[in-house]
Amino acid sequence: MVEERITTVEGANGPTTHTTVIHDGDRKRGGGGTALLAIVLLIAVIAGIYFFSQSSSSESAKDNAVAEAASSVGNAAKQVGSAAENAADKITNK
Repeated sequence: MVEERITTVEGANGPTTHTTVIHDGDRKRGGGGTALLAIVLLIAVIAGIYFFSQSSSSESAKDNAVAEAASSVGNAAKQVGSAAENAADKITNK
């Protein structure tokens, strides 16, 4: 709120007018800076969530790949064990 006071003083040289304008200091204007800061913060949060979800997906894919590789190694070890048993049986049967 703005308040304007006009004071007229009678002097030797005639009337003198003085105007005083008082601005209410309680009112603060946000301007565009606050809105811009809010938008930048929102974009940063969305980007963080996106990258976190992508890294979680890649971690899951990596874990699944390791589990599949371990399963394949286990199957190969069983085949080697079976082949060794067969070879041992053939040697002892002769």
